[in-house]
Amino acid sequence: MADAQYILPNDIGVFSLDCREAFRLLSPTERLYAHHLSRAAWYGGLAVLLQTSPEAPYIYALLSRLFRAQDPDQLRQLALAEGLTEEEYQAFLVYAAGIYSNMGNYKSFGDTKFVPNLPKEKLERVILGSKAAGQHPEEVKSLWQTCRELMFSLEPRLRHLGLGKEGITTYFSGDCTMEDAKLAQDFLDSQNLSAYNTRLFKGVLEDGKPCYEVRLASVLGAEPALHSEMTSKLKSYEFRGSHFQVTRGDYAPILQKVVEHLEKAKAYAANSRQEQMLAQYIESFTQGSIEAHKRGSRFWIQDKGPIVESYIGFIESYRDPFGSRGEFEGFVAMVNKAMSAKFECLVASAEQLLKELPWPPAFEKDKFLTPDFTSLDVLTFSGSGIPAGINIPNYDDLRQTDGFKNVSLGNVLAVAYATQREKLTFLEEEDKDLYIRWKGPSFDVQVGLHELLGHGSGKLFVQDEKGAFNFDQETVINPETGEQIQSWYRSGETWDSKFSTIASSYEECRAESVGLYLCLNPQVLEIFGFKGADAEDVIYVNWLNMVRAGLLALEFYTPETSSWRQAHMQARFVILRVLLEAGEGLVTVTPTTGADGRPDARVRLDRDKIRPVGKPALERFLRKLQVLKSTGDVAGGRALYEGYAAVTDEPPECFLTLRDTVLLRKESRKLIVQPNTRLEGSEVQLLEYEASAAGLIRSFSERFLEDGPELEEVLTQLATADARFWRFPSEAPSGQA
Repeated sequence: MADAQYILPNDIGVFSLDCREAFRLLSPTERLYAHHLSRAAWYGGLAVLLQTSPEAPYIYALLSRLFRAQDPDQLRQLALAEGLTEEEYQAFLVYAAGIYSNMGNYKSFGDTKFVPNLPKEKLERVILGSKAAGQHPEEVKSLWQTCRELMFSLEPRLRHLGLGKEGITTYFSGDCTMEDAKLAQDFLDSQNLSAYNTRLFKGVLEDGKPCYEVRLASVLGAEPALHSEMTSKLKSYEFRGSHFQVTRGDYAPILQKVVEHLEKAKAYAANSRQEQMLAQYIESFTQGSIEAHKRGSRFWIQDKGPIVESYIGFIESYRDPFGSRGEFEGFVAMVNKAMSAKFECLVASAEQLLKELPWPPAFEKDKFLTPDFTSLDVLTFSGSGIPAGINIPNYDDLRQTDGFKNVSLGNVLAVAYATQREKLTFLEEEDKDLYIRWKGPSFDVQVGLHELLGHGSGKLFVQDEKGAFNFDQETVINPETGEQIQSWYRSGETWDSKFSTIASSYEECRAESVGLYLCLNPQVLEIFGFKGADAEDVIYVNWLNMVRAGLLALEFYTPETSSWRQAHMQARFVILRVLLEAGEGLVTVTPTTGADGRPDARVRLDRDKIRPVGKPALERFLRKLQVLKSTGDVAGGRALYEGYAAVTDEPPECFLTLRDTVLLRKESRKLIVQPNTRLEGSEVQLLEYEASAAGLIRSFSERFLEDGPELEEVLTQLATADARFWRFPSEAPSGQA
């Protein structure tokens, strides 16, 4: 059997997302709006399969065929008859649920491959003996032959997502290196093209020069079209001795489905802003225009306090090894009014709280653009995973001039971050009950501060295309050097493009640090209803949770490549290092032996030293982070951040050794079962499913009842058309229908 870190255990936690009450309160028109937005999100989420690994679309298509013909209970009878044990069949169900939950065969949180925890030969018996194989023998056999080796392979390069020899990614062709990615980013910057909705494919011309295809995601391809802002970009370029060709049409049939449902949603929009927002999203996905998506995002920002909230597009860049390309994501949710009222109070206090952050006023936005901040109950969240909170849009220029929105996903927090005492690792016994009692409330506070005042704070110093600066070069002084500002962002440069591989983690670290720093403010805690001893417990557990998370983060570090696989966890490890460096016994991490005789560890936080020792250390670190970000000082930012992110076996902590302990005692991330909506006549019904691997599989089987076979054919055809870029598969699957 495979190493435990590459499988999903049979006892993995599975929870259902509860949004029944919030959905019940929607009007018939709001339900129709939510339904069509959800359909658009679910269709678009299929693109993530093509953004993850070469084999992911084939695995998805194979599983979908199996479970459309026989539900998990029916297939179980066949599996047992074929000689599988109950444990082996459950392992197969967990694997399938993991594929659906992560939209691919790599974990969304950590980018590690997971493989079936049963023998390949036994799984083959189930697949080839299934009803699906009986109905379509050649197609099912072909799918299995195409993906079976890669489904199980743990060849070193295939264990993690990465670029070049570091791992596998389908954002880039298999022969691309980090140098290719940097060159392509410079090219995109030179043409004022965003990388968010692109993939990069490398080739060689007859004269031996490298050539690159920058492919935009869009419904339209090479066919003639009415003039749009994208038409002039679709051509050949020479750049630094290399040939670039900008094309479009990536994921075209999938995005066509997205557009169709966005068009239908427009008919049920609550106001003109929502209509204009959707019109621009449709333009973006049709033409391949990020500028149109930005325009849609402006209308979205202006749409304050909607009953049904949503966002859709190529959003987060965590899984691009270079840190610039966005994974498709779409969510639809309903407002939780009670928690939203607390967040509104936090927003009302934001301008005052921003003044407490440890950097000069010149390093803060010229004007705080009051955002929406709501707690939402999620109906639909498509993509590779569901976060606890979001601060979007991610476009730097919009965030600086138009603002942003914050959302906390309340029903996700309720299930994904629940803790069982017996599974609580690395804490002292006397901390466990306090931790369980206050983890949820403290996390609400941290998410609120992280999203609103973490991601929502700080100014980028920019020189525009006309040479004008958005700061006073004469008077603004760098507080770290005492000198005038020496560096800034040029026209076309963004935070992601400039800081690339560390951008996401660095920004998450800055936001987490802001949350820890400002949770010490009594005014903040009062907003959330905490005073006196309760407030002190919330602070303690919030800091303790961050320290523990820093230790747990070691699961996501790969010693062989000295690299991190998850931005948020790298950020938390960095904060742990900062607090350890503060000294005076504020934080200690001590190796121990557990009651089971196996290696263990304990983290301790001295609550009496949080303010006198922890706060000043965090203050110094935060100021450095912001100054380096504002000034676009990539060299300084990398030196600071990568220094803290380094994992060594130096005493006293011996983090590389502790990593083995963390892996030994790790708990798998929970799987979340989401509901479906179904249109019956003119009414929308909510369909819910049991909290199990089988329930999660059923939710996906019923998600695409009408066009499942068509979608599977689309996915395999798109994957096969590009298979040569990863030298996989050697032969195209034939006859999928």
